[in-house]
Order: sequence, then C-alpha cells, then structure tokens
Amino acid sequence: MNISKTKKLSTTAMLCTLAYIAAAFGRIPIVLFLKYDPKDVIIVIGGFLFGPLTSLVITVIVSVVQMFTTSTTGILGCLMNIISSCSFACTASLIYRRKHTLSGAMLGLFCGLSCQVLIMMLWNYLIAPIYMGYSREAVADLLLPAFLPFNLIKGGLNASLTMLLYKPVVTALRRSHLIEPGSSEKIKIHTGVLLAALFLIISCAVLILLLYAGT
Repeated sequence: MNISKTKKLSTTAMLCTLAYIAAAFGRIPIVLFLKYDPKDVIIVIGGFLFGPLTSLVITVIVSVVQMFTTSTTGILGCLMNIISSCSFACTASLIYRRKHTLSGAMLGLFCGLSCQVLIMMLWNYLIAPIYMGYSREAVADLLLPAFLPFNLIKGGLNASLTMLLYKPVVTALRRSHLIEPGSSEKIKIHTGVLLAALFLIISCAVLILLLYAGT
C-alpha cells in the first residue's frame, strides 16, 4: 500500500511538472489575448488514472505556480485557470470513474468539453471586464465572436489530444512502473477514436481559420 501511494504521488508530481511546462512553453495565440496551451490534456490524464480529485490537485498546483511565475493576470487569472481546467478535467474524469470503459471515456471528454465551454462563457462575462479593463457591454459583444470560438477550440483540442495520447502515456507509465499493471482500463486507440479525434481537430482548424479570416 505504501509503495502504491508513493508511485501515485510520484506520478502526480511528474504530471504537475509536465502540465506546468505545457502551460509555460506550449502557448499558442488564438484570438485577442487568448492563448491555448495543452496542460488540460495532462490534467485529465491524471484524472483518468487516479480520479477527479487528482485533476483538482494538479490544476490548483499548476495554476498557483503559474500565478507566481508566468502569469500577468494575478489571482483572477489563477481563479480562471482553475475553473477552466476543472470544468473540463474533473467532469471528464468523474464520468470516466463511474463508467470505466471506452464509451465512458469518450462521453466524459465530450461532457467535459461542453461543460468547459458553458462555464467559461459565464466566467468570461463576469471576470474578463475586471482584468481586461473593458466595460461589461464591450465584453458581452465579444462573447460570441471571440470567447465562444476560443473555448470551443480549446475544449476540442483538449478532447482530441486526450483521445490520441491517453493510451501511449498509460503504456509508458506502466513500463516505467509508475502505475500498477491493470490499474487503469486498457483503452485501445481504434478507428472510432481516431475518427472522433480527427473530426475535432479539423473542426478546430476550421474555426481558427474563420477567426483569422474575420480579423
């Protein structure tokens, strides 16, 4: 039991490090000041492995470290990061924990995507005026042309990358003896998963092109 706990802590610490690196160095500008980074992919993988509480722990640790290192939005940016990542990763991992199958993983990812989009639209409306220095009316005018497509792109990329990376990451962790054999569902990347991931990636690419065409 102590060995298993040590392995879980070691793996969680490694995922925190990888998520922070992804957030600090993997940022891609999308629209306005909004940038995509793939840290949520790593956070949800942690949740799939160990449960939604692990996703929450990784999210809080990475967001707080970001606040003191790379972020320029202070406590509000930290709060927004926590809400955004948890709405996706905790939702997806909670559903997957209850339905530990391929269909449960897919359902969790799509629910996480939807939850992230809806919650962030609300929080963008409530919080963005404070750190953007815009009036609430100006932010409201940006919700549909900027914030909505950005959140759809972010959620779509998070879900598709998780579909593609979860199985290879789990395999690598098992071979490194960081997780126990059979401690997570054996999910194979098959045609349906690849097609779903490809559909999301193409949809995100189209949205990005439309955003750039409209600016």
